[in-house]
Amino acid sequence: MNPTVIVDTKGMACPMPIVKAKKALDGLSPGDLMLVLSTDKGSLQDFRAWVKGTKHELVKHEEEGGVFSFYVQKR
Repeated sequence: MNPTVIVDTKGMACPMPIVKAKKALDGLSPGDLMLVLSTDKGSLQDFRAWVKGTKHELVKHEEEGGVFSFYVQKR
């Protein structure tokens, strides 16, 4: 996966990962892919709920070493 933009929110607590992701996604074109990096343990649930409430797609998510990676495609 080759993201158009990477949003690093490591060390930030809710709601900042979503706030930063939304701001970055607003500047992208439909079809662009955004990667969000987060260390907030609640971010998995937060991103699932946020994407479900939008028209965007959570393409993939993974966790490695306490860092969550979320790939979101703008629709």
